[in-house]
Amino acid sequence: MRRKLRPIGRRLLSMHYRRAFAGGVFIALLAGCLARQTISYHQDVYPVLETNCLECHRPPDGTGYLQTRLNLETYQSLMKGTVYGPVIVPGNSRQSILNRLVEGRAGASLRMPHQQDQPLTAHEIEILRWWVDQGAHDN
Repeated sequence: MRRKLRPIGRRLLSMHYRRAFAGGVFIALLAGCLARQTISYHQDVYPVLETNCLECHRPPDGTGYLQTRLNLETYQSLMKGTVYGPVIVPGNSRQSILNRLVEGRAGASLRMPHQQDQPLTAHEIEILRWWVDQGAHDN
């Protein structure tokens, strides 16, 4: 008498679906951990600028303002830039002059802020970078 064997294909297919499901769950969890939060100009970016930059980049007599006309008091004035052009390229922190200056990519002598003993923290630089990469919105 012959025994009926359970088809091996069905068992393999079931195992394949379980692995695919587990892999999908893992990827979804990993993506959630790696996702960046939305950076707000008013809640995240402006406090960094206010603490580290406004002393020099505020009209009428801030030294940075007098030299470049970069006014960091408002979103609109920041996006207007300097007499030399814009300092923000929305969506591209690698090309944005502001990011180059605070990260020190423009050279040690040009690193901002000049007058302070310490540069921006890594977290503050990251906030500015993410905000620009997310489109530099007025949010």
